[in-house]
Amino acid sequence: MTQATPSYAPTDLTVPTRYRDRATYDKDAVHAVLDEALHCTIAFQRDGRPMTLPTLHARVGETLYVHGSTGGRFALLDGEPISISVTLLDALVLARSWFHHSLGYRSVVAMGDARVVRDAQERYDAMAALVDKIYPGRTTQSRPPAPKELAATAIVALDLEAVSLKRRGDQVADDEADLDGPYWAGSVPLRTVREAAVPTGDLDPAIALPAALH
Repeated sequence: MTQATPSYAPTDLTVPTRYRDRATYDKDAVHAVLDEALHCTIAFQRDGRPMTLPTLHARVGETLYVHGSTGGRFALLDGEPISISVTLLDALVLARSWFHHSLGYRSVVAMGDARVVRDAQERYDAMAALVDKIYPGRTTQSRPPAPKELAATAIVALDLEAVSLKRRGDQVADDEADLDGPYWAGSVPLRTVREAAVPTGDLDPAIALPAALH
């Protein structure tokens, strides 16, 4: 039985020019960041100009899916080079000097050629993954898309091949000359928290909050 490769192969595109020790290509680590992040930025060129758009993403195996409108730019990306990035902020790093202030973060960048998904089953499965990414289990607690809604949605896929994860902890990297200075230094942890669900104003009071949302 062939075992899955545990890491992505570094390429000229994915090896950083600075702080190479912060980069990793471990698939489990990359997947964990992609799965935790709730949104991404997709970058591409249009009419000779660089463009970036924020959107929702979902990972299914070794494929990353994003969605947009069939009347928008995403539907035109088939075969074009794109880059998708996500960043998780873990801490504010407060140094003794301005120069060494920073952030604790985990950031994934994936590059390759976009594929506009046309297969009906793959489109449906990708949309389900995107809905469940917003909140696990929502596909069973909401109405599936109507044909008109499916037709209005563009799904773009990017195979995870040229991928890297760069991360920085919350350590302060002050110059030795500043260590005896009068300024406080340290870090402020950051985290994203899901709070209690709030029903929409026009919800029928008889519809109970799903157990998964408690």
